[in-house]
Amino acid sequence: MNAPASLEHLLPGLDHQHLDGLEEEAIFILREVAASFERPALLFSGGKDSCVVLRLAEKAFKQHAVGSDFQGRLPFPLLHVDTGHNFPEVIEFRDRRVAEMGERLVVGSVEDSIRRGTVRLADPLESRNGHQTVALLEAIEEHRYDCLIGGARRDEEKARAKERIFSHRDSFGQWQPKEQRPELWTLFNTRIKPGEHFRAFPISNWTELDVWLYLARERIPLPGLYYSHEREVVRRRGLLVPVTPVTPVQPGETVETLPVRFRTVGDMTCTCPVESDAASAVEIVAETLTVTVSERGATRMDDRTSDASMERRKKEGYF
Repeated sequence: MNAPASLEHLLPGLDHQHLDGLEEEAIFILREVAASFERPALLFSGGKDSCVVLRLAEKAFKQHAVGSDFQGRLPFPLLHVDTGHNFPEVIEFRDRRVAEMGERLVVGSVEDSIRRGTVRLADPLESRNGHQTVALLEAIEEHRYDCLIGGARRDEEKARAKERIFSHRDSFGQWQPKEQRPELWTLFNTRIKPGEHFRAFPISNWTELDVWLYLARERIPLPGLYYSHEREVVRRRGLLVPVTPVTPVQPGETVETLPVRFRTVGDMTCTCPVESDAASAVEIVAETLTVTVSERGATRMDDRTSDASMERRKKEGYF
């Protein structure tokens, strides 16, 4: 499939002006965070949503009135909770991108939590995705963050559809659905008691299609595994599971080499690709227009354990 020169040639009937409205709303939210909290941090994993939020933060705090150059530093650090089982390509991209921007990166490590004994694994190869909660809450306590900026979107999953843009967390870091505050007329209640904090989601109202349209328009760099590439996979529980040291081939499975791409990235033990020949953001826009399953529903094994799995983890303090 040959990519056309522009989105307009590929999708002549699609109006992109709505991106300006979404961008304006997100920048407003980011500035509200900076004005309302003393020690915020931006969650940055190197994934597509966090890359979009990072670009929005650049526009909110680093862009000159004239021109498009970004100078200076963001008014908050970047925070990544590393499971130790992340894709190496993503970690390399994360470090390179942070170095290029000259920003501050704080890494909360599940490996450190294991050494401290606050995380205990039943099996060395089990998914560490759920254990991120412990490492995240430990990082919040250590650095005294009072607001974390994340890239969650309401269209991803049922529990996230309930989220407020400013999501209140209690002194245990937990999400209580009945305590989420109304957000009428874009008025955000950001008051917290000692020990509590907020999670803020500037792209809460965006869809996966909006994200890819914005990535294409802004030419935002991403890890290469978001685009079509050859990879060894096995078919397991209706998903394509990548063959890695932490997701080895099981007896009776057949290894296939297929053109795939990842719609979302996370812990290698629970993140799966989809078959795709889309090798550019423009081609992914066209592909996304035809999908009927969210990226988490199509590619995340941990979200398939039960309909309530994400809500349960959020109540424990998950992203």
